Amino acid sequence: MPALLVAATWAAPAVQAETIVMASTTSTEQSGLFAHLLPAFKKASGIDIKVVAQGTGQALDTARRGDADVLFVHDQVAEEKFVAEGYATKRYPVMYNDFVLIGPADDPAGIKGNDIVQALSTLAKDNASFVSRGDKSGTHAAELRFWKTAGVEDMGKGYKACGCGMGPALNMASSMGAYVLSDRGTWLSFKNPGGLKILVEGDKRLFNQYGVMVVNPAKFPHVKAKDAQQFVDWVTSPAGQDTIASYKVNGQQLFFPNAEK
Repeated sequence: MPALLVAATWAAPAVQAETIVMASTTSTEQSGLFAHLLPAFKKASGIDIKVVAQGTGQALDTARRGDADVLFVHDQVAEEKFVAEGYATKRYPVMYNDFVLIGPADDPAGIKGNDIVQALSTLAKDNASFVSRGDKSGTHAAELRFWKTAGVEDMGKGYKACGCGMGPALNMASSMGAYVLSDRGTWLSFKNPGGLKILVEGDKRLFNQYGVMVVNPAKFPHVKAKDAQQFVDWVTSPAGQDTIASYKVNGQQLFFPNAEK
């Protein structure tokens, strides 16, 4: 074999793994779920996923600009609007957990229980220190729904919106000894609880559903729809659902698969 041909053969570049962009929530990233889930998907498919972790509202806006191939978010009303606008052709339920209201262990406002609406009403009346995500995330959208259900328009002098992700909001609440609404997954993974603990849980209104959607290539021809659909098909399959269920922190399961059969 000629020397030049040998050199050319050895210089051939390795095949690069395909990469898709996923716009998702901070809760799926900061809870550690994706560090557990995405390597399993890559092993099954050979596809890498680059995660852009934002609040759900920002993630949806990212996709509306054509800057993502797939979405993994948790605001069903906003997701259904996204589909109705033609930015995706279908929304797939994938898993759920719940929201919890966190606060100081001594609970100065006396809200401990299982009624989120009553708890928020009390916090507003007491001008209690409360940290809001304030970032148009799925958690922020849920918080606003709860305030509205409680009939509260003035959240009190202690209300502060950080415009930040779930982790930073929890850090702020920890340092301030404030109340804060969190998804359970991020809370269970949080390393700086300080004097905070779960005070309100178990209200059926705290249910937190996640969905996945492929960005519509009819809107953005550059979207890698085939690879994105491969992720959606995998994460809603028994293999993907089992991988979600197997993710635990300190023995506690953080997310519960519920893809449609």
